[in-house]
Amino acid sequence: MEIADLKRLARFDPERLAKIPIFQSERMFFDLYALLPGQAQKVHAHEGSDKVYYVLEGEVVVRVGEEEALLAPGMAVLARAGEPHGVRNESASPALLLVVMAPRP
Repeated sequence: MEIADLKRLARFDPERLAKIPIFQSERMFFDLYALLPGQAQKVHAHEGSDKVYYVLEGEVVVRVGEEEALLAPGMAVLARAGEPHGVRNESASPALLLVVMAPRP
């Protein structure tokens, strides 16, 4: 059995968004994304994979396709395969997200 203590694994990088791998398999990945204020993941797409962003702490602006939304803790968004997506922290506080993608690109 694999168990991860997400709070203990979380870390922030003053230079860029931190992507922290938690679980990976041939079929999916499960990561933490840690964003300090002003940090972002540029808009991009994955042709054969769906991605879910779930906010644990803080607030982020998520873009999927042509739409943007502010997500707070407990909120999640789905970016289906091929849809452009990205996330940015426009708040004054750090943000921590769970990110799952399947199938793994």
